[in-house]
Amino acid sequence: MRHQKRLRKIGTDASHRKSMLRNLAMNVIIHEKIKTTSARAKAVAPFVDKLINLGKKKDKLTVIRKLKKLVNHESCSKKIIEELATKYSDRKSGYTRITKAGFRAGDNASMVYIELV
Repeated sequence: MRHQKRLRKIGTDASHRKSMLRNLAMNVIIHEKIKTTSARAKAVAPFVDKLINLGKKKDKLTVIRKLKKLVNHESCSKKIIEELATKYSDRKSGYTRITKAGFRAGDNASMVYIELV
């Protein structure tokens, strides 16, 4: 039984899920709005929130190292530290918004926009 198992599997193995969430999070941070399936958006939203919370911490050197380990994209981690941390300094959580965008033509998957608030 999967009682209290919060991980969304998204139909892939662990390494593919990890890299997919990493790429989605980078795209959300760089472009600030992307269109994806609802399952992927629900899985990536907490990860983006954690990255922004990490960027808001005081010790910048440790933050840079952790972001480099989690995201591995220099302009993305730079944007988190310089822009998003100051933009959301008064906000505790809830940095993303998911809005419905209809259904995909090929397989009728539920599509959504995930964007930074």
